[in-house]
Amino acid sequence: MSGMNSMNDMSGVNGMGGMGGMSGMSGPGGADDVVDGDAVTSRYDGEVLERGGRPGDAWEGVDAAALAQAVRAQAGRPVPGIADMASYLTAQVSDASHREVVGPLRDGRGPGGVVVRRGTVIAAWGDPTRAEMAFSATKSVLSLVGGVAFDDGRLRLDEPVVESVDLPQFAGPHGRAITWRHLLDQTSQWEGELWGKPTWADAQSTREGTESAGGPPGEGWAYNDVRVNLTALALTVLSGRALPEVLRERVMTAIGAVGEWSWHGYRNSVVDLDGARVPVVSGGAHWGGGLWISALDLARIGQLCLRGGEWDGQRVLSRRWIEELWTPCGVKPNYGLSWWLNDNRTVWPRAPRTGRCARGNGGNHLLWVDPARDLVIASRWGAEVEDLLVEVSKAVAPLA
Repeated sequence: MSGMNSMNDMSGVNGMGGMGGMSGMSGPGGADDVVDGDAVTSRYDGEVLERGGRPGDAWEGVDAAALAQAVRAQAGRPVPGIADMASYLTAQVSDASHREVVGPLRDGRGPGGVVVRRGTVIAAWGDPTRAEMAFSATKSVLSLVGGVAFDDGRLRLDEPVVESVDLPQFAGPHGRAITWRHLLDQTSQWEGELWGKPTWADAQSTREGTESAGGPPGEGWAYNDVRVNLTALALTVLSGRALPEVLRERVMTAIGAVGEWSWHGYRNSVVDLDGARVPVVSGGAHWGGGLWISALDLARIGQLCLRGGEWDGQRVLSRRWIEELWTPCGVKPNYGLSWWLNDNRTVWPRAPRTGRCARGNGGNHLLWVDPARDLVIASRWGAEVEDLLVEVSKAVAPLA
């Protein structure tokens, strides 16, 4: 796994394993792409990811020339500095203290992504099979693991977490009031330290001014990676095993993921379950780790959500859970259960209000799902991604 730094031996559980889907790529930029006038032809074009949706031609209502132009422009907007991920992360994180990276990193390789319409790839750029760090898009995938527990009857959204898991973080008066919904929509307002990182150290918490400092769960919202890592810990204890195993068996295998995906934690993020030391993954890459996944497999996840939890006519997650993911939080209307909602155009002001997304590193990693267009976009390491959303959405007409 070239491009990974010296911390690559830290805990992480591979997804499907191997390098399936990566054969035949010519170089880091996806040299199999051919540009001819207004057309961009990729060897991934026409690949059918999922067939269970609305019947129809994937190209119906698509302006092919405009789509090609949008994709070509995104391929030409690389995020600088990603070839040295350690230096890149140092420059990105604005925490005043506790800045040490404690999870593995993977150097980036440049823009890549896919556009999927009606379950079929209609555009691709870069190398959409290469696993890249997903950063905070990991949080949205964490919510899918929560959905597995929900569908199995082990997680009740509005039930206090302490009723189903025994962890000291939920032992005090504040902790006992935290529900699974509070954890997943980032309104727990929990204060403490986990894996050596205190909640107050995450500078993102005060970025939007929506936290009710010292207030009860549910009355304030803050984007806090320590609290998301607490969610991952609680879900690991609830599941009784490492979360990548759950994701692989219950989601990724079902949707035909073929790439080299893996999910990592920190060097000290382990929990004892029945005498076994089980790794606990992180919900982002703030201090390293998180989900590493290809654009194609990320698009498969988006397609699963677009289909209401079904894949090729088979139920993977309940429709009820997908609806919960995209239900606005009471104190943060553009956020659901770890998914961003563009209903009021506050996430991406120029993009359609029908979009939902998982995003990381300010949108440099993006999974966009637009049910109104039967459209999924996965973009990795491309800057100015809102331009991509705008131009592709113009090129793809809403369904009649």
